[in-house]
Amino acid sequence: MKETIEMTQGKLGADLEKSVASMVDSIRIVPHQEIAIVELDQKDSKVNKWSTPMMMRLRQVIEELKKSSYQGVVFISRKPKIFVAGADIDEIRDLKTKEEFSRAVAEGQSIFNMIEDLPMVTVAAIHGAAAGGGCEFALACDYRIATEDGSTRIGLPEVKLGIIPGFGGCVRLPKVVGLQAALDIILQGKLLAAKKAGKVGLVDLVVHENLLEKYALDFVREKKGQKRPVAYRSRGLVNQFLDSWLGAKIVFQQAQKSVLKATKGHYPAPLKALEVIRKTYGMADRERALAIEREGFCEVAVTQISKNLIHVFDLTEMVKKQTGVEGVTVEPKAVRHISVLGAGTMGGGIAYVAADRGIEVRLKDINLVALAKGVQHARNLWEKLLNKKVIDQYEFQQKMARVSGGTDYSDFKRTDLVVEAIVEDMEIKKKVIHELSHHIRPETIVVTNTSSLSVTEMAKAFPRPELFAGMHFFNPVDKMPLVEVIRGEKTSDVTVATVFDLAKKMGKMPVVVKDGPGFFVNRLLLPYMAEAAFLLQEGQDIERVDRAYEYGFGMPMGPFALMDEVGLDVCLKVLKIFKKSFPDRIEMAPFLEKLEGLKDRLGRKTKLGFYLYDYKGYREKVDPQIYSVLGLNPPRNPLSDEDCVDRGVYAMINEAARALWTDRIVASAAEADLAMIMGTGFPPFRGGLLKFADQIGLEHIIGRLEEFGRTYARLRVSSELREVNKQGGFYKAFPKKGLH
Repeated sequence: MKETIEMTQGKLGADLEKSVASMVDSIRIVPHQEIAIVELDQKDSKVNKWSTPMMMRLRQVIEELKKSSYQGVVFISRKPKIFVAGADIDEIRDLKTKEEFSRAVAEGQSIFNMIEDLPMVTVAAIHGAAAGGGCEFALACDYRIATEDGSTRIGLPEVKLGIIPGFGGCVRLPKVVGLQAALDIILQGKLLAAKKAGKVGLVDLVVHENLLEKYALDFVREKKGQKRPVAYRSRGLVNQFLDSWLGAKIVFQQAQKSVLKATKGHYPAPLKALEVIRKTYGMADRERALAIEREGFCEVAVTQISKNLIHVFDLTEMVKKQTGVEGVTVEPKAVRHISVLGAGTMGGGIAYVAADRGIEVRLKDINLVALAKGVQHARNLWEKLLNKKVIDQYEFQQKMARVSGGTDYSDFKRTDLVVEAIVEDMEIKKKVIHELSHHIRPETIVVTNTSSLSVTEMAKAFPRPELFAGMHFFNPVDKMPLVEVIRGEKTSDVTVATVFDLAKKMGKMPVVVKDGPGFFVNRLLLPYMAEAAFLLQEGQDIERVDRAYEYGFGMPMGPFALMDEVGLDVCLKVLKIFKKSFPDRIEMAPFLEKLEGLKDRLGRKTKLGFYLYDYKGYREKVDPQIYSVLGLNPPRNPLSDEDCVDRGVYAMINEAARALWTDRIVASAAEADLAMIMGTGFPPFRGGLLKFADQIGLEHIIGRLEEFGRTYARLRVSSELREVNKQGGFYKAFPKKGLH
């Protein structure tokens, strides 16, 4: 070991040499008769990740194994529920040039090649996450064994950070699982559960957590020095054809079409990964193949899109460290049992996300028919997972057993938290909340799921307003990650921390917001959708506007499709609430009054809105009658796509400045961006609404708004946006401590 450090001293430098020396216990060899157990247990860290010192320490260990007489090696983590989480994102973030990336990637490739070239049998014993560089490390081993535990996830999610697998993943994975499965994993950034990984051949054996080490040792002995065959062998005539030269050509063509359809061309990493795999597939020269992978990695790693996606990753990591309360240490209450008032689609969705994570749920509605709908909605979501074999029958029954229901308040005395999810009517909500207060324990927290009504006003109906808050789920609950945790005027720190913690346990991304009209996300979305209505009023084509937002800007759907999805009645109702709160700056397009009277045209839920929908609710095309129904002339498209997009997006930025500068609805620009990405699907490759604003420059945005404002009073530049500009942008005006 000493010789190795001395050999690399000039290259590493004194500081890195000390760091490597400090990692001696982070990767250690523990002899077990003729087999070496290599334990991964990174010092002073909750996870194992491939930082430069860890990689240098791994090189030392591999050099030692090469010189040893061991007949086999088992690599195993001593971290709970983590094998190797991947490369150190901090280091990736700090690299700027292609040359810097190339040196770092070449070092990683070299070390993983050393593992692949070890003379003895190597087995990766995987419990917990083996993501990115963790998966590539496992791929360099001869065999992989994984635990059936739910925390075990194996795959290559690099494209979600705007990069591609660079430590051999693009080269090795097709050799292990075949071309089709490899493309599926890499291009979508998938992490597979152990059973699924076993099915595609990514792992060789799936065992119980307590038996992992025993089976790994036995596996090495059974192989008796037999290294793994280097090439994947397809089974069946169809798969054999698809893995042939001609078949592979077809697979690559279809994969490219799928990537372009999914990304609309905004994300270069999946296309680059596809290009690298196409060039290296079947290549016998490992060094040449890895050089192509390394070059592809460097090309995408230096892009602004990659930097933005890493920023989004930082935003999600930020939530893991938060409690929802700033400046004080607050312990959340334990929540093991919740009750949900209102068993519609929303209530059923809330029951699903809670029970899916081990929380007992009691649903209540006024009659058995409504109650059955909520329970059935949760059941349907689990049945989809069962049919896809994500869960088995035993897990399905376990999850369903956590959901019960009734038409009265029986069982509410043992609930820790109640979610009220009834009709969006203030007086009805206040009446039910007051009634509820007599059927729960004094310490029970109550939250309202509302998209527009005042939490502070609602709390007046509850005798303990410090235990009352908002918990705004977005529809559909099972898919939308954001939860706005709404703090009323009297909501306590403990209540906020408890609701914030519960949202995380449900697998959601919580953002704390102040009580106010539309809270944060809807407050910004309403000017965006209202502006789209004016574009239609002025003669723009519905489909053209939506395409400009989807394909030109990168939104998951355009504003008219979004209004159909939310429900046209809901949009109008919330827009009126917003107009009442801000009468001086909210305008409504004249045709909206006609839309309000069309009870059969509510959007996707009635299969008719701006668009027509099939019987399953899939969008088909713009309703050709919509223009005449609304009293509008046929579209003539007087505006450019750029003007259409700028008017909607810059209206949101203008409103965001007001929401942060004057009202401090959210605490920081980072939390604002997280909310917009997780709540509206704002394009992650742009880093978030406010990151995007800072990058293109507030001076430019102000200039465009001044141009629009000469015609449209509602688009005049807010004084708040000018103040934010003076501060140097949103992220300087509203910083988040600890965020990179």
